Amino acid sequence: MAYTNQHHFFDDLQIGQKWESSERAITGDDVASFAGLSGDFNPMHMDHQFAAATPFRQPIAHGLLVQAVASGLGLSSPLVRTVAVISLKEWHYRLPVFFGDTIKVRNQVLTIEPKSRGRRGLVTWKREIINQEGKVVQEGVAETLVEGRGEKGVPANGPGE
Repeated sequence: MAYTNQHHFFDDLQIGQKWESSERAITGDDVASFAGLSGDFNPMHMDHQFAAATPFRQPIAHGLLVQAVASGLGLSSPLVRTVAVISLKEWHYRLPVFFGDTIKVRNQVLTIEPKSRGRRGLVTWKREIINQEGKVVQEGVAETLVEGRGEKGVPANGPGE
């Protein structure tokens, strides 16, 4: 999928702007598929009998699965011309996500720093993954490199590159 006219350039973003994604349920099939893909068959995720004897009393979704699903949900909230994810900082796993829980993502622009004469910008985001009860299950700070409009008349491989 190519970027559209609806995708924001970094210079369209403003500090403090917030968006909220659509929702998606995390299913037992999601957890099984992620375990197969990642090789993480921890009984906390896969074994109902084992998980019943834990403080959670039931299996929980992999934290990285929840983060991956949230990445997809956040892709359109907002639509941004993201070139790369640079870092995840201060990431916290606050609460478990159980099979059948529904999650959504809240994104807020914290900082914007132009790079390469405005052809790109570093955007720092506060990201929260929220469950169906409105509770934050994961949160942290992400830095992304986002396409910008750039200076008029400056070639892409111009000085300072």
